[in-house]
Amino acid sequence: MKRRLPQISELRSLMKFEAPSLDRRAARLAKAADVWDLRAIAKRRTPTPAFDYVDGAAQRELTTRRAREVFDSVELIPRILHGTAEPDLSTAIAGEASALPFGIAPTGFTRFMHAEGETGAVRAAAAAGIPFSLSTMGTRSLEEVAAAAPESRRWFQLYLWKDREKSRALLQRAAAAGYDTLLVTVDTPVAGQRLRDVRNGMVIPPKLNFKTVLDASYRPEWWFNFLTTDSLKFASLSNSATDLPTLINSMFDPTLSFADLEWIRSIWDGQLFVKGVLTAQDARKSIDAGADGLVVSNHGGRQLDRAPVSFEALAEVRAEVGDQVELIMDSGIMSGADIVAALCAGADFVLIGRAYLYGLMAGGEQGVERVIELLAEEIRVNMQLMGAATIADLGPELIRRRPGGE
Repeated sequence: MKRRLPQISELRSLMKFEAPSLDRRAARLAKAADVWDLRAIAKRRTPTPAFDYVDGAAQRELTTRRAREVFDSVELIPRILHGTAEPDLSTAIAGEASALPFGIAPTGFTRFMHAEGETGAVRAAAAAGIPFSLSTMGTRSLEEVAAAAPESRRWFQLYLWKDREKSRALLQRAAAAGYDTLLVTVDTPVAGQRLRDVRNGMVIPPKLNFKTVLDASYRPEWWFNFLTTDSLKFASLSNSATDLPTLINSMFDPTLSFADLEWIRSIWDGQLFVKGVLTAQDARKSIDAGADGLVVSNHGGRQLDRAPVSFEALAEVRAEVGDQVELIMDSGIMSGADIVAALCAGADFVLIGRAYLYGLMAGGEQGVERVIELLAEEIRVNMQLMGAATIADLGPELIRRRPGGE
């Protein structure tokens, strides 16, 4: 092999150094190649109780692990010579358009993860043209979220209270503030046993002790935000500090029935989806009680451990309700490939919970924007490789389970 001296002219063309960015948050987020990278950043930058609240699940966390195993067992089928220059990622759900086939799921304690909380998340969703769902357990009120992004499409998630008149008042506020779709969560008659939260002594607002101060001491941004913003509270519930199981078991109604669902239907004029359906029987009863659509969900494995995996429950629910009822799926989504698989398996739309919270913890509103950007690009590339020009092209013929993964 002949050698020569390096040519300065050739080296000059290769030496393209970028000036360091002054926006360290943006630079940090830009290095994340997927949601798992954002999860790693979130873990470094967020105190353990907050990170574990997002990352953890009920009891032995078997349902969460099984959901990941199921998604990983799904094969996406490529189709050759079906290329499209730019797939259309838009769809319609609950009577309106969405720029992407996924939206932001309702999550509680959100400002505990990052001070920008629901405000940052709804702004990111509005910028992307996708729905944002506010939880009853939200740390910003219905009105505050609406004011933060007046142009956003907003959904509200309801836990039915023992005090029905307070529930009625909450729904009236949601309607007045422009929330067009109601998600009624029905899988939380009592709080799930989330052992990470028990071990961490998780309460809102967080209690200061030596352990929590030490844990937060090497996460200075989170600590600074916590000390310099208004106190954490459940904006729709109360200002009292308590642990989650105590709050749920004292305020929410464990006797919730289909008759109560009919009552909710009678006072809510917008779209109504029942969240937490995993069987054909419950799907049929929910539709008969007045639901417009269903959210096939196991609450991210955070309620009943060993519950069915949402992805696997889709087929049974779809077979029962047919093609005229809209199905949303959540639980376990961590990539655009997961979203594509869910759409192929029968979902009309997908909600992301943990995934967006990892982004929020990693970088506030910018972190949520990064999650949406990453997922959208993964969906786009997968659709191109699968020969799908539109969301409607994604069907069961484009997926299969690996042998041994069924």
